[in-house]
Amino acid sequence: MKTEDVTPTDTADGTGHGPPAPPDRIDERARRARRADLIAAATGVLLVTAAVLIGRVIQDRDQTLFAQWPPFLASWDPHLGPGTPAALTMAVLVVAYGPPLAARLPWHGLLAAAWAGSTAWVFSMALIDGWYRGVERRLTTKHEYLQVIDRFADIPATLRGFTDHILFDAPGNWPAHVAGHPPGATLTFVWLDRIGLGGGAWAAVWCVVVGSSAVLAVLITVRVLADEPLARRAAPFLVLAPAAVWAGVSADGYFAAVAAWSVALLALAATRRVRFPALAAAGGGLLFGWTCYLSYGLGLMAAVLLAVLVLARTARPVPVFLLGALVVPVAFTLAGFNWWTAYHLLVERYYQGAGGVRPYGYWVWANLACATVAAGLAAVAGLRRSAVAAPGAVRALRGGSGTASPEGRLALLVLAALVALLAADLSGMSKAETERIWQPFLLWLLPAAALLPRRGVRWWLVASAVPALLVNHLLWTGW
Repeated sequence: MKTEDVTPTDTADGTGHGPPAPPDRIDERARRARRADLIAAATGVLLVTAAVLIGRVIQDRDQTLFAQWPPFLASWDPHLGPGTPAALTMAVLVVAYGPPLAARLPWHGLLAAAWAGSTAWVFSMALIDGWYRGVERRLTTKHEYLQVIDRFADIPATLRGFTDHILFDAPGNWPAHVAGHPPGATLTFVWLDRIGLGGGAWAAVWCVVVGSSAVLAVLITVRVLADEPLARRAAPFLVLAPAAVWAGVSADGYFAAVAAWSVALLALAATRRVRFPALAAAGGGLLFGWTCYLSYGLGLMAAVLLAVLVLARTARPVPVFLLGALVVPVAFTLAGFNWWTAYHLLVERYYQGAGGVRPYGYWVWANLACATVAAGLAAVAGLRRSAVAAPGAVRALRGGSGTASPEGRLALLVLAALVALLAADLSGMSKAETERIWQPFLLWLLPAAALLPRRGVRWWLVASAVPALLVNHLLWTGW
């Protein structure tokens, strides 16, 4: 019997407080859990298969999905590229050496290795499409932010008139991504241009390098809210995230990192695991405010932030966090940009275009198929374990003892991200493209894989990486 297959409830009375359960009972429970993991993963495969087959029928019959290879916004394009050897090498190295290295490296060494590994994985996946098509050109197409850099010569004036160009029938209407996000997203690339880092290549490097730092934020958060062993076990899955297919190169990877660091700083402040908790809380709030001005939907990250406070059993950082969170909204409002007006205009534009035609009845579940591929089958199995562990963790926290197991605490954090993702799904404002748009939520599902037993960890890494490699080599996943 492996110790990692034993849970805190492996006692004769099932409560975790009685005498140990007989070994044969523990072995049987572990076998049942592993079978359930495989069933969960198989269900994910069936969901994806159904989304592909049914999506193909709907698209061929009605042409209403506006996706050539549903449920993904992609087209069939089998290809190899300069990133192919690097991506395959990264996958093999992480599968073979990731788990033992994550267990043995000093903590700060693990963080450095995780950031480097994630950056290398994302870049190698992007380079499967070649440098020009996969990296340099990605953020310069007609839908992207870099198309309007010259229109921000006078930033205050542009912010005051930003909402005048959101609707399709508005004069000089913004490209899709500019109109679909608050101006903080575009301003990021304007400021990069101002400091001499203009063009698609620098924008891509920014998104990949900054976006990959999200792995560190998640590891730090899991460590302070659950424990270090779970963070270490999650590390290889975070590095080899299937979402790298869409993170390289996408501004949504950058958005995910900003949101993740907001959560991490609040976690450090709430657990007082940092020298200046008030400064961390203010920084977390500032980043959350910036997050809300990068993407309208990322206010839903409040569910993960609330989970942090519940797990830390404190509201002490909230006032300082909220003060920090007000800085960005106040600054944009004083500059003349009205977030709420812009959002309502975006909703109108959304339904003027493909969003008004795409059938909700398909995308409300097909989106979850996209999320299954982008998060990976290991995360799907881990979510099953999270659902099992969560009730016990809730009982422990509600009982006032604060003795919820590390696994239970991690489960609650993961499920909070799932709640945010489901809210985005049910809203109807995320019909298609969720494999890219939902990266800030999907990132927090990946640590669920740490709940899987170590005995099969390499197979679970393979099960996550291989579909991602197939998608990147068989489909062209671009705007």
